[in-house]
Amino acid sequence: MSIHQILDIASTGMAAQRLRVQLISSNIANSETTRTKEGGPYRRRDAVFQAQDMGFSGALASAGVRIASIQTSQEPFLTRYEPGHPDANADGVVSYPNVNPVEEMVNLTEASRSYEANIAVVRSAKAMATSALEILRVQ
Repeated sequence: MSIHQILDIASTGMAAQRLRVQLISSNIANSETTRTKEGGPYRRRDAVFQAQDMGFSGALASAGVRIASIQTSQEPFLTRYEPGHPDANADGVVSYPNVNPVEEMVNLTEASRSYEANIAVVRSAKAMATSALEILRVQ
């Protein structure tokens, strides 16, 4: 496997985690949004990853990752009794997004660590390439 292939694989992981962080940020920012353009409360969104064929031969033929889809959660909304709220129904109940901020923060930490792991791969590949050039320069 070449340095170029290693960098390609790591870059797909970084791009996937970047999108995941954006979705998590959107979930957190909208965790109290009771009215959207589509109508009703905001629904949590999450990325679904899939192995990507990078066109390499050998054991690592499917060595990259891509976003297969962005799923919208169908879990029930959280409800609170708030009769004075503008989005309350006839019974005074308000539906809130199905977003758990604590869970989102855990997901954010995981995505951040995965992104950092891909950065470590890029740094290691760069160090290997630099060492190979040094070996060639000495000879």
